[in-house]
Amino acid sequence: MLDRYFKIEAGVLPALNWLSRRVSTGVEDPAGASGDALWGAHSAGMRTLRGLRGEEEAGERGPGGASLLELKVELARRMLERCVCCERRCGADRLSGKTGFCGVGRASRYSSEFLHMGEEPELVPSHTVFLTGCTFECVYCQNWDIAMDAGSGTQAEPAILADALRDGIRQGSRNANFVGGNPDPHLWTVLETVRLLGGDARRLPVVWNSNMFTSAESMALLEGVVDVFLGDFRYGNDLCAAELSAVEGYFQVVCGNFARAWESSEVMVRHLVLPNHLECCTRPVMEWTSSHMPGAYFNLMFQYRPEYRAASYPSIDRRLTPGERACALAMAREYGLDVPG
Repeated sequence: MLDRYFKIEAGVLPALNWLSRRVSTGVEDPAGASGDALWGAHSAGMRTLRGLRGEEEAGERGPGGASLLELKVELARRMLERCVCCERRCGADRLSGKTGFCGVGRASRYSSEFLHMGEEPELVPSHTVFLTGCTFECVYCQNWDIAMDAGSGTQAEPAILADALRDGIRQGSRNANFVGGNPDPHLWTVLETVRLLGGDARRLPVVWNSNMFTSAESMALLEGVVDVFLGDFRYGNDLCAAELSAVEGYFQVVCGNFARAWESSEVMVRHLVLPNHLECCTRPVMEWTSSHMPGAYFNLMFQYRPEYRAASYPSIDRRLTPGERACALAMAREYGLDVPG
């Protein structure tokens, strides 16, 4: 569990993005290449990168055009022309100033960035960048002030964020943690920030702190950059997801993304236990995780409190009872989940 993450921290292995810098793609001018050519070169580059995952050193990048990481940045930029960063797939032309459900336009914004001590113990101090806007609208959102207002905060300039992350390294940060809201709409900003870190990112694992309703295209670009997917697994069915987060087709998409992340990176699962949702959500989430990601880090979270618009939903307009907490812990033991603490 998190073996590679700890080896990066110890200097035994490099962060995945560093390996992506060492893979040449043969594309001399990414900005001038067709989309099909870029995706084809990306697929070939990923095959090369997967063969380097266990390497301590991959050597200097040889001749042959742009690096795989540079290709990922260009593909992410093009996605802004017809946005498919998340599985809502709204197609908004964000480069022209249009926005979709999340409200994020051409430029990313963030509310704060700092060394966060409130994440999982294995991650702290975690240099966390709180990006604004979200692809969900959870009626109980505890960060609703930034999640529901993509226009709040400060414009996220990748060069400035890269400098901030360098300062964090000097202060002892263990990772670069991109969260929100939700980071999916900010894919280009995050990839460009990591690219601009250069050699400083070699020992800085990238954490993608997401609701996991990510598009297949975004997941493809994140592979080879993200070392740890810190993913929320909120619901065990589509009905609860639609009612409480205004999202359709939740379970299949999120399960598929967790499975893909499990194959390519390391995964930390977060499940926030909701009152009256143990059988419909907590149990199916645990059952799927146990079956498909045995041994995964599973953070069973009991800090639910009714925030934002939860008062309009009687079933969740209260905190958990001691009995619900005990029941959730018993379920975790039943499914053999490794629950910290």
